[in-house]
Amino acid sequence: MGAVSHSIRGRMMARVGDAVAWCWDRLSVIASVGPKSRRGRRFGAFGEGSIICFPATSLMNERFIEIGENTMIGPHVALSAGMAPGQECLSQPVVRIGDRCLIGRGSGIVGHFSIDIGDDVWTGHHVYITDQNHGYDNVDIPISQQSMPEKPVRIGSGSWLGHGTVVLPGTDIGEHVVIGANSVVTGSIPSFSVAVGAPARVVKSMSEADGPTSQEHR
Repeated sequence: MGAVSHSIRGRMMARVGDAVAWCWDRLSVIASVGPKSRRGRRFGAFGEGSIICFPATSLMNERFIEIGENTMIGPHVALSAGMAPGQECLSQPVVRIGDRCLIGRGSGIVGHFSIDIGDDVWTGHHVYITDQNHGYDNVDIPISQQSMPEKPVRIGSGSWLGHGTVVLPGTDIGEHVVIGANSVVTGSIPSFSVAVGAPARVVKSMSEADGPTSQEHR
């Protein structure tokens, strides 16, 4: 009798699991944000064929964020402009993401002044991009209460940012750049190069004309 009961319970649990998975799949489709959804219409621009997958971690001040066409923003991604909901930002847009981009799961793009991401930029999971930092020079004031310096960030078209990359304020990444996983990027990275490390340094340069031909940096 016990074996029969255990078997029945196992089948019931399997059916419940299947039902939950089906509901989650349906919810992921219905609750995703697209250009024609009510949430999508809040954005400054939301291109055709683009999607923000469900669930999004946070979306703040969407009218200062522009997303190009055929771009996919993975689940659990935070997209924000400004410091607080309803803030009137000084730039328009604060965050721009180009066409055919892919932003990996669990990433965060936090803009206060200007973040410009070109076309065909792909990122791995858990990438963090920000144009704002915390002041810390005055030891008599808590860091949380000091000024927050802002510097524009640009990521050139055709670039790839590996898993766990952090892009700090003032970063200018050229076109067709590879950033290695877990790198911390600050300053300028020239086009057609590979950079790795914390801070990220160029380890390989490629010629636009030569394609695969490269020059190693030692």
